[in-house]
Amino acid sequence: MSLRDLERRLLELSRGEALSVRASLTTIAIAGGLDGVAIGSFACDSLERAKLMLFAGIKLPFLLLASATLCLPGFFVINAVAGLSHVFTRTLRAIVAGQAALAVALVSLSPLLLFAYLSGVAHAPALLLNALAFACASACGQAVMHRYYRVLILEDPRHRSMLAVWVLLYALVGIQMGWLLRPFVGDPHAPVTLFRPEPVSNAYLVLVQLVLEVTR
Repeated sequence: MSLRDLERRLLELSRGEALSVRASLTTIAIAGGLDGVAIGSFACDSLERAKLMLFAGIKLPFLLLASATLCLPGFFVINAVAGLSHVFTRTLRAIVAGQAALAVALVSLSPLLLFAYLSGVAHAPALLLNALAFACASACGQAVMHRYYRVLILEDPRHRSMLAVWVLLYALVGIQMGWLLRPFVGDPHAPVTLFRPEPVSNAYLVLVQLVLEVTR
């Protein structure tokens, strides 16, 4: 293969990666929006309550993208300290692909969620069902991300540690971000709002209290 052929091949690959990233972002916006609409349909018995579907449909893709965006600067610095910044473009592609897989997994679970809603599930169990759906979808997203990371890990085993760092960072930020952007599953006894008019609180403490309430 000549040098010119090699340059042409590298250009084709770079364009393919760019298209893949754009496709992944589009998938996040569409699949995330559809799942948000499904999540917001809990106890939707009036036009006023239907606004939650619109709100959640907008906020869910934002939740996924904002959580990843907040994690990226710190993750880049960690990669740079580890001497892996020269392949961060490929790392970013893996992250975006994982986010897209997470969004697709979420929307694929939405029929089960809607079935639970129609079965008359109460508000607290509905919150836990959504948390479980997010946990399952996150596992799917991480599996896809690991598939993209496989080549990086073969090239440099340090990427395995970086992947674990990303999972931890994203989980910590994503859970708290989701709590700050609530409501997604609106409380039938609370007024319909875009955001909860409450002081900032810790999502992890609230989650423990919710589990205790359901299992009591």
